[in-house]
Amino acid sequence: MKTIKTLFIAGTVIVAGATGTSALAQAAMDQSKMAGAGAGEMSDAEVRKVDKEQGKVTLRHGPIKNLDMPGMTMVFTVKDKAVLDTVNPGDKVKFKAVDEGGKLTVTEMVPAK
Repeated sequence: MKTIKTLFIAGTVIVAGATGTSALAQAAMDQSKMAGAGAGEMSDAEVRKVDKEQGKVTLRHGPIKNLDMPGMTMVFTVKDKAVLDTVNPGDKVKFKAVDEGGKLTVTEMVPAK
């Protein structure tokens, strides 16, 4: 009886360990997908402020699906400062953003149609 109980416990631990590892692998895969330069679809936003010197833009944006972020107003760094020459406060835009080591960065921004 002790042997059966020991085997049952060992089997339960192995199954639990395999399930946990699978979940961790899935989480790591999702994280890497979100960090890609072209990750996700474009989100809608309104430009609130442009800081060309610092390379930042303040956007009032809708949900950003690839970052699992609800709509809000926040400051983003831009990957290419030249994009800031094409927008002004009040402009409606579509943009893509990624998390680059904890720094939210706009990788693409175009006028909304």
